[in-house]
Amino acid sequence: MDPPTAKRSRGGPAGPEERNPGAGAARCRGRPETLLDLSAKRVAESWAFEQVEARFSRVPEPVQKRIIFWSFPRSEREICMYSSLGYQPPEGEHDARVPFTRGLHLLQSGAVDRVLQVGFHLSGNVKEPGGPGEPESLYHVSISFDRCKITSVSCGCDNRDLFYCAHVVALSLYRIRLARRVELRLPISETLSQMNRDQLQKFVQYLISAHHTEVLPTAQRLADEILLLGSEINLVHGAPDPTAGAGIEDANCWHLDEEQIQEQVKQLLSHGGYYGASQQLRSMFNKVREMLRMRDCNGARMLILMTEQFLQDPRLALWRQQGAGMTDKCRQLWDELGALWVCVVLSPHCKPEERAGWLQLLRKWDQLEVCPLEEGNYAFDGPSLQPSETPSSGSEVAAAGPRHTVFSRALQAGELHWSDVHLQRILASDSYGPSLKGNVGGDKLAFDPQGRPLWLGEAFPTACARVDTLRAHGYPRQALRLAGAIVNTLRLQRRHQLESYKQQKKELLQKGSTCVTNTEGWVGHPLDPIGCLCRALLEVCRLEEETLSLHPDAGPEKRKVAYQHVPVPGSPGESYFALALEVALLGLGQQRALPEGLYAQDKVVRSEEQLLALLEEVELDERLVQVLRKQAGLLLEGGPFSGFGEVLFRESVPMHTCARYLFTALLPHDPDLAYRLALRAMRLPVLETAFLAGEPHPNPLDSVLSNRHPRWFILGHLETRQCELASTMLTAAKGDPKWLHAVLGSIQQNIHSPALLFKLAQDACKTATPASAPPDTTLLGIALELGLQVMRMTLNTMTWRRREMVRWLVSCATEIGPQALMNIMQNWYSLFTPVEAATIVAVTGTTHATLLRLQLDGPRREDLWACARTLALQCAMKDPQNCALPALTLCEKNHAAFEAAYQIVLDAAAGGLGHAHLFTVARYMEHRGLPLRAYKLATLALAQLSIAFNQDSHPAVNDVLWACSLSHSLGRHELSAIVPLIIRSVHCAPMLSDILRRWTLSAPGLGPLGARRAAKPLGADRAPLCQLLEAAVTAYITTSHSRLTHISPRHYGDFIEFLDKARETFLLAPDGHLQFTQFLENLKQTYKGKKKLMLLVRERFG
Repeated sequence: MDPPTAKRSRGGPAGPEERNPGAGAARCRGRPETLLDLSAKRVAESWAFEQVEARFSRVPEPVQKRIIFWSFPRSEREICMYSSLGYQPPEGEHDARVPFTRGLHLLQSGAVDRVLQVGFHLSGNVKEPGGPGEPESLYHVSISFDRCKITSVSCGCDNRDLFYCAHVVALSLYRIRLARRVELRLPISETLSQMNRDQLQKFVQYLISAHHTEVLPTAQRLADEILLLGSEINLVHGAPDPTAGAGIEDANCWHLDEEQIQEQVKQLLSHGGYYGASQQLRSMFNKVREMLRMRDCNGARMLILMTEQFLQDPRLALWRQQGAGMTDKCRQLWDELGALWVCVVLSPHCKPEERAGWLQLLRKWDQLEVCPLEEGNYAFDGPSLQPSETPSSGSEVAAAGPRHTVFSRALQAGELHWSDVHLQRILASDSYGPSLKGNVGGDKLAFDPQGRPLWLGEAFPTACARVDTLRAHGYPRQALRLAGAIVNTLRLQRRHQLESYKQQKKELLQKGSTCVTNTEGWVGHPLDPIGCLCRALLEVCRLEEETLSLHPDAGPEKRKVAYQHVPVPGSPGESYFALALEVALLGLGQQRALPEGLYAQDKVVRSEEQLLALLEEVELDERLVQVLRKQAGLLLEGGPFSGFGEVLFRESVPMHTCARYLFTALLPHDPDLAYRLALRAMRLPVLETAFLAGEPHPNPLDSVLSNRHPRWFILGHLETRQCELASTMLTAAKGDPKWLHAVLGSIQQNIHSPALLFKLAQDACKTATPASAPPDTTLLGIALELGLQVMRMTLNTMTWRRREMVRWLVSCATEIGPQALMNIMQNWYSLFTPVEAATIVAVTGTTHATLLRLQLDGPRREDLWACARTLALQCAMKDPQNCALPALTLCEKNHAAFEAAYQIVLDAAAGGLGHAHLFTVARYMEHRGLPLRAYKLATLALAQLSIAFNQDSHPAVNDVLWACSLSHSLGRHELSAIVPLIIRSVHCAPMLSDILRRWTLSAPGLGPLGARRAAKPLGADRAPLCQLLEAAVTAYITTSHSRLTHISPRHYGDFIEFLDKARETFLLAPDGHLQFTQFLENLKQTYKGKKKLMLLVRERFG
């Protein structure tokens, strides 16, 4: 884009040209700068050049040149800020994609030439090497500047990016680093004023001739207007000069491509589901913070542009229409946007009219229907930092008030000010104390008993927002002083709280519960007060500055930050490092209600994890360990104000994650305190009152409260963190029976999810049985006890994981020894179903691998077998349908047990055991060489069976055929006995004829199991088969009439085939041909209306 022309007229005499404009800069290296340069610098920074000309009637040319020389930006930091997404000194930058790095490389490679500065305009050419096989490119770059800020840029590369291109960077760095080489001229109007008429005409004609294709139409238009008397151009004094700098009324800010910012934000939001888009938007937010820190007015401008695009995101209306919540990534971006507006509006140095303009915009945005709401039950008039004497009343969170959007915090910040005298004195001095306080107004408590300043009367998150704002706007020392005053106030508040709790302790302990004392939790709060305070305190303690990549998406891994103790002024023995740790623990250990809404609850978890990640980076020395021990003790004694107190609000945020960090950190230094703290934190009060006495647990492998308390969206995550804390304690307590049993008791009391208990049992077993060391029997016993509890909890709620759990329990008991294994067998009825006990416990407990693992002698091995057989028999009696066969299999090697199992089957058959199970056991008996028992069971099964005339594919067909084959192989007596059962149970004609055919193929008793022999096969017309033949013929007749009743033409062919098979059966009888003929005649007479069918019958059978 072209730089805008100046809107003011220029005139005045010109002097001789200075050949070395950088001489002053060169001279200042060896000796102090001249008064001219010092003055010119100050003027160039703060005065528009028009103001200089208006102030002085004549400005000497050397003075003009020094002002113009020093008006160009002098620091590369701003150039870097406007050509990258994050600042890093050039020496440490290696990302070639960043414009600043590319521009630096072009400068160092000598790609910049023909640099000319005319007034407040800089131009030059930049050569960029082409790719393989491509020619190099030449770009013409022009830059306008004013008061040490670049106000517009233009480059031939037509860059369409958020910030300056590499060619603008190269030319700017050339001007900063090689100022002496730049040819400097006064504004062009000064040169023109020295020309006479002929020179001016020649100048204009040569200019038009050199650029006639571009400027000729414009030149002709201007000439016509000048020659026209009374034209607008003749009414204006002087003429515009693009090299003369800005006017007095012109805004003084760095060039920012507003259109490109809007376009890029719009594009990134359209790809909001991608991780890279969210990262780039966060980088833009970081750029806003960087501008605020540099006190650059473009920070607010850029934030306004981004906000407008955020509000135009079409997904907002769609989400509102569908009643669905926005995505988590989008929600986090809106949170960051709202927090940034708080910092902007609360700026300590902005003008009143600027703040008024921002608030007007925020009110307009706040009223939009699509403006996202702030999720959570966060009060906007939360408790102040004034020390409270008694806990707040009310056991539930206050009802939601008026509509609060993500901008409501910023609007609230607009009502704050920095004019309080006490606040000003806190910010102004590290040594502010009672002797210096003077009159701070009213009866407000200003100092603690040690004389350290306090900041009272304002909600804690709001006070911390002030700290964040001071840091964001480049006031780190003031932010640190206010942070110190807030910490002093928190300490005083805690002291008052402890005193209040001591007076009510007995009453609260008797009651066993408490009301919530903090409806507005500090961790997960939209203003992130604890995080703001910790970062402010830690910032001063960094040993090396944490660097940011110019292109965060591809930067190197961030180095771990090292900290040191920095003493707190006026507080001997204290350091900001220790204060940061104290504040973090105070916030993490605060007892507060879980907020409403999925996102608000998820934010609590995420903020907690971020704080703990910050603490885990800290290497604890002796001073910090003392802070940990002291804070842990205070948390345990904190009563209703602490999440570790003796009494809890039922829906308070659990302390599991915080306790896990404290436990790990304290364990090497004070194990007793570590265990007491962690055991206290194991509680999850919302689950403790979830069930009535004797009520079964619903859906045990999931969160047991997911249906009872739908408001607790993150309950499953909280239960997992509770399990991780318990696992950490179990692992640490290995070898210490006292603490192991204490942890076990806490687990059994507080963890209600069987899936998590099972995971704990598995982890404990794995920890107790290392590969290269003897097992820890105590820990193994605890693993088994947890496993037994899981079995009891899930006994009546079958799940797909039960088989895995049962197998693991048997293996765990095996690791302990034979007595443990026998105990679970003897008490199986309270742990397992009969099927599990018979098919998994008894079988797995007596496998060869298990016996080898136990290394038992003969008698003890037999004891284990006897226990398993007893278990199997008990299961068979309780569930014969599913356990009879496993019991028989397990008892094979013991005659008495086997007979008992067989008798159980016989008794069950009389009690209604199904024919399918009887046939299965009968086949097993045959396989074991007990054909008579198999025959007995087969007859019992046949007695319960009924196969209708049309059930050719009945599932028991194969079992019936097997039973018939078995009886035939046993002999004529068994065959005769089973025929009546077959006739009574089977009414399917094809099946009866098939059985008859099989029995007539060979003599009975000739099979491999036959006990007697017969001379020849049985005849179908003789006993006992004649009865079966008669039944088969009758079944064919009955079935034929039944089929003909509702037969359709498409089934005629099947019926003819059916009659063909019937004839084969009829012919087995002596008078079968006659019977079949009579049967056909009867059909023809009865169904003579079905002419086509009867025609087919005559064609086949005559």
